[in-house]
Amino acid sequence: MYLKSLEISGFKSFAKKADISFNAPITAIVGPNGSGKSNVAEAFRFVLGEQSMKSMRGRKTEDLIFNGGESSPRANRASVKLVFDNTKRLLNIDFDEVSIERVIHRDSLSEYLINGTQVRLKDVIELLAGAHIGSSGHHMISQGEADRILNANVRERKEMIEDALGLKIYQYKREESERKLEKTRENMDKVESLRKELAPHLKFLKKQVEKVERTIALREELTTLYREYLSRETAYIAETEKEIAQQTARPKAELARLDAELVAAKKVLDEAQHENKKVTELMSLQATLKTAREARDEAVHAIGMIEGELASLERMYAREKSASSAEVVSIEFARVKSLVTRIEELCAELGSVAELGGVRAVASKIRESLASFMESTRNARAESRVVELEHDIARLRERRETGARESTAREAELARIMKQYEELERAIEKEKDSSRDAEKAVFRIVAEQNELRGTLSVLRVREDKLKLEKEDLRREIEEGAVLIGRDVYQYESLTTPYPAEDRQVQEERRKQLEKIKVRLEDSGGPSPDEVMKEWKEASERDEFLAKELADLSRSAESLTTLISDLAQKLETLFADGISKINHQFKEFFALMFGGGDASLVVVEEKKRKRVSSEELAELGIEASPDDTDEEEETDLGVDIKVNLPRKKIRSLEMLSGGERALTSIALLFAMSQVNPPPFIILDETDAALDEANSKKYGDMVENLARVSQLIVITHNRETMSRAGVLYGVTMGREGYSKLLSIAFNEAVAVAK
Repeated sequence: MYLKSLEISGFKSFAKKADISFNAPITAIVGPNGSGKSNVAEAFRFVLGEQSMKSMRGRKTEDLIFNGGESSPRANRASVKLVFDNTKRLLNIDFDEVSIERVIHRDSLSEYLINGTQVRLKDVIELLAGAHIGSSGHHMISQGEADRILNANVRERKEMIEDALGLKIYQYKREESERKLEKTRENMDKVESLRKELAPHLKFLKKQVEKVERTIALREELTTLYREYLSRETAYIAETEKEIAQQTARPKAELARLDAELVAAKKVLDEAQHENKKVTELMSLQATLKTAREARDEAVHAIGMIEGELASLERMYAREKSASSAEVVSIEFARVKSLVTRIEELCAELGSVAELGGVRAVASKIRESLASFMESTRNARAESRVVELEHDIARLRERRETGARESTAREAELARIMKQYEELERAIEKEKDSSRDAEKAVFRIVAEQNELRGTLSVLRVREDKLKLEKEDLRREIEEGAVLIGRDVYQYESLTTPYPAEDRQVQEERRKQLEKIKVRLEDSGGPSPDEVMKEWKEASERDEFLAKELADLSRSAESLTTLISDLAQKLETLFADGISKINHQFKEFFALMFGGGDASLVVVEEKKRKRVSSEELAELGIEASPDDTDEEEETDLGVDIKVNLPRKKIRSLEMLSGGERALTSIALLFAMSQVNPPPFIILDETDAALDEANSKKYGDMVENLARVSQLIVITHNRETMSRAGVLYGVTMGREGYSKLLSIAFNEAVAVAK
């Protein structure tokens, strides 16, 4: 036994709680007309989720609630509870006993409960579908519906048979899969749309990334070149400083020694010849010669400084000259604002002009304003700097020429003094006496001092030039820090000594640096980090959408395969079920009619479907006024063929009312035998049978009770005699239905 009990409270004519226990294979419910016995069958429909008020003989939900009687108030709610024995897990839920309850209120609120827990109608339907139970169908047959399977068209009859064969669960899965497939395709369209929207931005970002990558490559190239250049320049300056220090140390020491020797020699001369005027004149001339030489050295040093500064300015001039041809220009905001104000004034003037000539005149003014602004601002800063550097270079060149003239004059003065000194020296040479050796020493010392001072002067020029080169190095490091950041200091980590090379190689390296810096400044554009971040986010978004599209595509393929498999399974199960039903149908039909033959036949029903002009256009067909806008569709259905004994009847339309009743009963019982439901409700399906056929009907009921529980609502005594438990429904003056029961199986045991 699967069905244990039915509890009705406040439903239709059952004002008070009524319990019906199903502890026999056949339970009969009897009662006079109008007593409410058919409300029991409708209670089954109600609790199993029936939504059609017409099927339960009502117009609105409130009609299903007890509306009161002479002595009974109306109820505010109606509830029906159905209890199943689930020890064999007929229902897919892990409980040995399962109760399904439906409650409605007068405010149309409806509740569904499974084992006391509120659930959705969908949950109830899915739970019952697994056991081939529904709110309507082959297992709930009322008096007027027995003939429905014969009156139905071939398509509706096919749906009834599919329901009887338990194919609803597969149809539900197929419909659910088709809905999912449609949703998946909609999502695929949305994802495709999103990717199409993203594609132009991604293309733009790709170009920006390529530009950034070129900038990064330039920066990396600049970093590498800077590392080489700065490392070599630092090593060169260090080596040169060391070399100058070493070359300066010996002449300074020698000069200090000669100064001491000169002091000693002069002391000897002073002691020997205090009155020697020529010696005094020679000494005076020596001091003059020293002053002239120092003046000459100072002029040479000044020229060296000017040439170093001039070389630096010429390099800056070349860099600024390159920058002046670049496209990127910085313009003062005030000048831009002034231009915008002027354009707005001209636009306002344009709005008040009605004639074409006036419009052209204003347009010409706008063009002239823009041209003037472009001409005045084109590389203004760079050109201004270039002009400034040109002035500085010209000034230094003038200073160099002046210094050169002064140096030449001082060189000539020095030559004149040297000549005078040499002449006096030759004159004194003739007059030398005992102080000859001291005088020779003085002359030798002075000559050596002059040579050493010349050497030191050359070294000072080199030292001054080196200072300018150190300043250039410092400036290069600062510029590099602006362009490539802290990476410019990577040269400090390079300790590998570089082999000596021609200074021109380093100069070529510096020129290459200047070219790359100009290209890097021209690249401009947005921040590389922001571009790369946005590119990464957009790329990841596109990859995510592509992956999602691939997943959706796989899901669509899987759903398409599942739908195809379910359709194939439905077709196979349906064909197999038709074959089994036909086998039982023939036996029951022959039993009911004492012979004859009956069968179900699958037929194709053709119907015409209207096709819109839009659908024709989608198919690439041009619609015309002569088009019928119709296409033919084929739909499967089930027809019934009968062959009565001793009669030439081949169609259902030729059957009498009794013959139709017997045929429908035979078919319904055959359907129930093929895929037996847990219970079957027969609501006065035997009303049209005579006594002889009632006996045959009773035999069929007993056979059917072996595979399904039967709840029979009947007036037929023959049918009552086959029941194990008999419930009587009566209605008194109170105006509500009551139940009385008789257990025949227990009564027989007591009688014995």
